[in-house]
Amino acid sequence: MVMGAIAPSGNALATVVAKQVDPKSHGPVIELGPGTGSMTDALIKRGVDPKRLILIEFNKAFCDALEDRFKGAMILHGDAYQIGNVLKNLHINPVAAVVSGLPLYSRPQAERIRLVSDAFRYMAPGAPFIQFTYAATSPIPIDCPDISAEGLPLVWLNLPPARVWIYREKSKRLI
Repeated sequence: MVMGAIAPSGNALATVVAKQVDPKSHGPVIELGPGTGSMTDALIKRGVDPKRLILIEFNKAFCDALEDRFKGAMILHGDAYQIGNVLKNLHINPVAAVVSGLPLYSRPQAERIRLVSDAFRYMAPGAPFIQFTYAATSPIPIDCPDISAEGLPLVWLNLPPARVWIYREKSKRLI
């Protein structure tokens, strides 16, 4: 099995990420790159019904383990960087949140921006795209014209320490 981190995300990081998702919101919650499921577990503990979860995982062995562990969640084997292809045949309500543990810095900047922008097409207005990273800076440029970025304080209790970024689509104003 291959992961984007040296170890699964810790409870402290998973708790910070899960707090960014309103469990009473409507629509599914998509998790990109759930890996071993530490974020998924935190989302469920936060009160998100497993039936609302759509987990997109590239590694087939992780998919099998996630299916055994999270009954009711929809597990999709596919490339999260191609979210449009993975979700194209699904009829889903607007997404309440996207949680991503993808190692975005392993991809070119244009591909990172495209991933977030493609995800916004499925999301409810104002819904958060929540990304955690082990880098000191935002994987999406903070001056991106169509994406607002908010960085949360560093989660020191995670090994390695991590930062959570929340991206939202900037509203389109008619002139």
